[in-house]
Amino acid sequence: MVLMPKILNAKTVHDYNAYVGHADQHPLVSVIDYAALPPIRHSRTRFSVYALFLRDDCLEDLTYGCSKYDYREGTLICVSPGQIGGVEDNGEVFRIEGWALLFSPELLHGTPLAARMKEFTFFAYQVNEALHMTAEERATLIALMKQIQEELCRHPDVHQRTILVAYIELILRSCFEFLQKVFLGLMYPFSCVLWAIFWSFPLLFFVR
Repeated sequence: MVLMPKILNAKTVHDYNAYVGHADQHPLVSVIDYAALPPIRHSRTRFSVYALFLRDDCLEDLTYGCSKYDYREGTLICVSPGQIGGVEDNGEVFRIEGWALLFSPELLHGTPLAARMKEFTFFAYQVNEALHMTAEERATLIALMKQIQEELCRHPDVHQRTILVAYIELILRSCFEFLQKVFLGLMYPFSCVLWAIFWSFPLLFFVR
């Protein structure tokens, strides 16, 4: 059996889509529901895009850079350009469970979010900083990813890039709130946090 290259280069959203068998919907953004995809081979991947993986399976040998990832079912894995993660190809196929959001730095070029990306420190996690999601947090992220998915199914217009970037920032800020609750022990209902963030994005209310 021929093994895949030791490192798979995901230079674009398309490269990762092609690897998992997901059809392109946009050159710079992808939302993936792995339940709709066939099994794939393991791979360690070098990313040139941002990626958030909400994984519902469990892989003991998952690596992040040169270290093992503190990973279990319900973990959110956040990757930024230049990082490497995954599992070495052993010739076996497996079915991924969960969701993923990938977006190119090019999408953010010239937007306020581009300058704020350094605020989202979960893209530079060490092993002991893995973000493990509650059932409520997981449902919230999936709902937001589905909103992006719906937007990607619409015919592109002059507002689409702005809306996509706004949804992505909403997801990132939601993750930041989850992280704060973990480390600060905050007990505020997430619904209140979500609405506060949501109303800070009036551009999401564009009427087409």
